[in-house]
Amino acid sequence: MKRCGWSCVLAGAVLLTTAVAWGQVATDDPQAIPLPAAKLDEYVGQYHIAAEPDIIASITREGDALYTEGLRSPKTLLRAESPDHFFISGSETRLVFERDSSGKVTGVSRQATGPRSASGMVEWVRFSDEGAHLNHFVEYMRTEEMVPVRDGVKLHLVILRPKGSEKSGEPLPFLMVRTPYGIDGESSDSVNASKPELAQSGYIFVFGDIRGRYGSEGQFVMNRPVVAHKTKSDIDETTDTYDTVAWLLKNVPNNNGKVGVYGISYPGFLATMAGIDAHPAVKAISPQAPMTNIWMGDDFFHNGAFRETYGFDYVQQLEAQKTDVRVDSTEDTFNFFLRNVNFAGAAKSAGMSDLPTAKAFLTHPEYSKFWQDMAVEPHLTKVEVPTLEVGGWWDQEDMWGPQAQYAALEPHDKSHEVFLVLGPWNHGGWVATTRHLGAVNFDAATGDQYRKTIEAPFFEKYLKDKPGFDLKDTASFRTGVNKWEHYSAWPPKEGFAPAKLYLAAAHGLSFKAPSAESKAEYVADPANPVPYRHRPIQSTYGNGSKWRPWLVEDQRFVSDRKDLANFTTAPLDHDVTVTGDVMADLFAATTGSDADWVVKLIDVYPDDAPDGMGSYQLMIADEILRGRYRKSFEKPEAVKPGEVTEYKWSLHGADHTFLKGHRIMVEVQSTWFPLYDRNPQTYVPNIMSAPATAYKPETISIYGSSKYPSHLEFEMPQ
Repeated sequence: MKRCGWSCVLAGAVLLTTAVAWGQVATDDPQAIPLPAAKLDEYVGQYHIAAEPDIIASITREGDALYTEGLRSPKTLLRAESPDHFFISGSETRLVFERDSSGKVTGVSRQATGPRSASGMVEWVRFSDEGAHLNHFVEYMRTEEMVPVRDGVKLHLVILRPKGSEKSGEPLPFLMVRTPYGIDGESSDSVNASKPELAQSGYIFVFGDIRGRYGSEGQFVMNRPVVAHKTKSDIDETTDTYDTVAWLLKNVPNNNGKVGVYGISYPGFLATMAGIDAHPAVKAISPQAPMTNIWMGDDFFHNGAFRETYGFDYVQQLEAQKTDVRVDSTEDTFNFFLRNVNFAGAAKSAGMSDLPTAKAFLTHPEYSKFWQDMAVEPHLTKVEVPTLEVGGWWDQEDMWGPQAQYAALEPHDKSHEVFLVLGPWNHGGWVATTRHLGAVNFDAATGDQYRKTIEAPFFEKYLKDKPGFDLKDTASFRTGVNKWEHYSAWPPKEGFAPAKLYLAAAHGLSFKAPSAESKAEYVADPANPVPYRHRPIQSTYGNGSKWRPWLVEDQRFVSDRKDLANFTTAPLDHDVTVTGDVMADLFAATTGSDADWVVKLIDVYPDDAPDGMGSYQLMIADEILRGRYRKSFEKPEAVKPGEVTEYKWSLHGADHTFLKGHRIMVEVQSTWFPLYDRNPQTYVPNIMSAPATAYKPETISIYGSSKYPSHLEFEMPQ
């Protein structure tokens, strides 16, 4: 969800999941034909998406016109081009109603036919013959402002408030989002669609372009570092937030003096900034999938391995212009990055080598002061503001951030005002109404559950002094059994005990420590790297990109390759639950002088699993470690060829039950391309500019024995 404007994020989420935002239409259109009222009445009723029963649309008749609306979409006029065929004027959407043998309307197919359509055909089922008023949109009035901050720069704001609330009624708190992605599309409809629970309650919504982006003045700096000891002339995102809040309190009438700040991804990072050196009026923040440490585990590096496609696309998107035009190549990026050898070659071919962050990639591959200064967690040394951290198990961008921020804040949480929510979502997936992520069904619209029972009550408590927020610490959606769990801390301790799952002989897995010697080997060849998702691999945010749900892709597309090693249990005779931070502890050797280590924890479904999930291989936790950083992220060093070395790193949090009849798999590989750049496997000072001659195939050995017990560590219920 990160890499488009906030309005784009919300519009995409609403369109793809409610699918009833069928467009705004003109009242006159030469294609439209009149239908009699009796004919129109045949279509009146309520419909839900066949695969998503929580997504409901209602069709009603008013006079000789037919309208549709949804829980999160406005009332929209439908026009007939023939009986049973309707359209949205000016759009590429057609609605084709379906009938049974008696002639009764039973459903409708929503067909989006244009080249930019992402949703294709969606089947809706009619479940009621009665139309209904579904949405309860509050009308918000829109104003724009240019707000001066302490150094004279002016920042662009869009302010939305319930109509009439500026002069009468109960004073309202502010809810603010600051973003680099543009705010021009923010409107009454967008805020009602994206935050229906909060919009219906009534807030003054504030959207701000950050310094140097879109309508705001000044210079943009990617993830601008916090100035630790500020003078009056120092500026960073904390000061811009502080000054914006001060201006709002003084200049926006009938406010109650309280401010909440939230945001997803980069706006999540900016929400965190609102809680550092916070203005006294900031009473609640919710950093959601926040960029926190972009070298250690978020956007640009993971444990020293460079996220090549992502860094390549995103830096051009944010630093090549004041807006965020996306990279959209027609070439399979697998071929593109292989052909250009390294990031230096790829950057040169795109003419981006002089962009500020691209230059940092090329000159600071290690965890240097440059990246350390950007890290947020060292500044989280006290809890200034009640904080709700939100993240997803399958977040393809910032899975690390919310857990890292919670871990930094929790030791300082004396008043129990730091909270964590972890759900079955990809990046920002909690915005949408859906039971699914890719092929995986979670049996409930978990995003709706979170927003209604946690997010809205959180802001209602701290900004309006209303009861209803009862989260003690952590809410975690346990996948596999698909239910919410509540813990007094994350990772949970009460009722849990540490466990180890060992890589065993004959490519097995066991909860018993190995006694026999075992070794699995494969040859990792940089010339033929393991793809991280199905090919062709599109640009990250290009048309038709499969980037957003890739972490739940069926891993069978690579599991039979010879350049990786699989370790698998027999079918389980009872449920096995893995909870908390999953650690990989690998004893391995390479014939080269450097190597990458990728470990995936996978749930292998039975062959006869229902709903098309037979034999599906679902990644539950996964992460990479670049071998040169096994001792220090600041000071890389070569690996000694042939020497058995211990590599230990986190695969991040999980809360998953492997059901009886499923199998547990651990997969180890040494390339994950082109999400991560290729390790030459020959030690060079800087992989970003490694010569083609440095890339060599090497033999990888994974050990399992009493002396070298490769394993995973996690918590299990007692």
